[in-house]
Amino acid sequence: MSKKGYWMAMVDVRDPEIYKQYIEANAAAFAKYGAKFAVRAGRHANPEGPTGNRHVLVEFESYDKAIECYESPEYQEAVKYRLAASTGHFVIVEGA
Repeated sequence: MSKKGYWMAMVDVRDPEIYKQYIEANAAAFAKYGAKFAVRAGRHANPEGPTGNRHVLVEFESYDKAIECYESPEYQEAVKYRLAASTGHFVIVEGA
């Protein structure tokens, strides 16, 4: 059985209107690859320093699915909006 894959992102959204377009555009890729949100914004604390104003944790059935989703034409179209509207840290990791 393969381990789950996760997208983890901590971003500073500079342009909320463009970021909304990212959220709308990424829905197709997330539906296609079975993404599940464990964290999507919400309250947060920064006890060790700034981490951004938006935090997201997305779960996939496997690490390979997480990579496939990121590399998909659907997500590559959507990510243009995120990159235009925010800065931050993004990583794809294999679960425990």
